[in-house]
Amino acid sequence: MNYFEIVAHRGIPIKVPENTIEAFTNAIKHGVDAVEFDVRLTADQIPIVYHYYYLEELTNFSGPVFNFTYKQLRDAKFIGNYEKDTKNYKIPSLETVLEVISSKIGLEIEIKGPEPESADIIVNILKKFKHLHNNLEITSYEPFLLRKVKKQLPNLKIDLLFPLYDKWMKSDVISYLAIQHARIAKANSIHLHPIQLNQKIIQEIKKKGYQVHTWDVNDEETIKKVVELKINRICTDNCLTLMEFRQKYLKHNNV
Repeated sequence: MNYFEIVAHRGIPIKVPENTIEAFTNAIKHGVDAVEFDVRLTADQIPIVYHYYYLEELTNFSGPVFNFTYKQLRDAKFIGNYEKDTKNYKIPSLETVLEVISSKIGLEIEIKGPEPESADIIVNILKKFKHLHNNLEITSYEPFLLRKVKKQLPNLKIDLLFPLYDKWMKSDVISYLAIQHARIAKANSIHLHPIQLNQKIIQEIKKKGYQVHTWDVNDEETIKKVVELKINRICTDNCLTLMEFRQKYLKHNNV
């Protein structure tokens, strides 16, 4: 395996806020393979694209997402050093993102939950975009939510996000837990952090029929590690560095 896919974590937020149409458009312009983004439910159960529980992390609103309707959140303004000559950035709905960018780039859609109904609500939206399903991967830390998606849309790629657990866990426990959670989720792939990756863990997971992806790959040392481990899909906050590394790596290997 020489070629590996690059996933832009929350888009490429250069001079624009993360998890916005503009951040995803940046990723398209730079030629990455896919964008990753987070989906939460508003008070009126509209799936929106926003990472944090609390709005004050990135906007001029205060309080958790689940206390506001989608209409109210349309008035939220992102705070930060963004381009001065641009329009007012908006928190987008999942449906808007699918309509605007999904035919132009691969998508990793993380269901944040924790609402049990969030999977059903998101599935109902995804059913409107069946022509794009080959371009999608659905991820979550919640196996139950992934299982609900898989039951209704069996042809979608389903990926389990495996959390960073306590440091006492060795390779045998990490691989065992990841596999059991993936079984519950009926996942295709398991996403592990680079510090959880070694040949033994990868072999155990692949032996059970799961692919291994990784995230939080942001510096050259970590990039080299995961590439040497032959991870074929890498999520990063540092797309430009990773793309430059891939170009040199492929040239060196005559690919």
